[in-house]
Amino acid sequence: MKVHPNAAAPALELPMPAVSCRGGVDGGRQEAAMLTVWRKSLLFNCRGFTVFDAKGSLVFRVDNYGSESKGEVVLMDAAGKPLLTIRRKKLSLGDHWLIYDGEEAVNPRFSVKRHLNLFHSKALVHVAPCGGGGACYDVEGSYSQRSCVAYGERRRPVAEVRRKEAAAGGVAFGTDVFRLVVQTELDASIAMAIVIVLDQMFGSGGSLMKG
Repeated sequence: MKVHPNAAAPALELPMPAVSCRGGVDGGRQEAAMLTVWRKSLLFNCRGFTVFDAKGSLVFRVDNYGSESKGEVVLMDAAGKPLLTIRRKKLSLGDHWLIYDGEEAVNPRFSVKRHLNLFHSKALVHVAPCGGGGACYDVEGSYSQRSCVAYGERRRPVAEVRRKEAAAGGVAFGTDVFRLVVQTELDASIAMAIVIVLDQMFGSGGSLMKG
């Protein structure tokens, strides 16, 4: 089964310039980053993620050995360079995670909290920058069904998780292979870090932090 795409699928219906996996603008074309996420590490005996771009090139990876994770998940680029580290906040009420640059353990960039408003059943998490300034994001939908959207200012969609459709007559992918569409307002590595947090909170296949 081939999990990476042969071509980009249609992006969100938003007139924006294209964005690379590092969040850069590409020539003013009106496209979004279309990533294929595989909930599997390429390394033997590891839990993790493997992420391909629209051309089928590896862009992100997560390789977590259960005995060595120490309560954190590291998002790396294709060469294995740490981009972001996701850690559960200690001594906090409810699910609360922090996203750090590289492998830093101080000065987190983003805080991700599980939404506890029982009257807003579609709300999953709230993402806020640490230290003030910057945009906040709210994620709504169902991660377990791989159908959720991250909204920014004025409820503008900035990222979307959606199921990946199999080719005609092909084998269904299930929930372990899915699309991540990222608009220019949000760096694709941050979008993938949010997906990792969603997987820790709502994933049905077991936490990456468990052996």
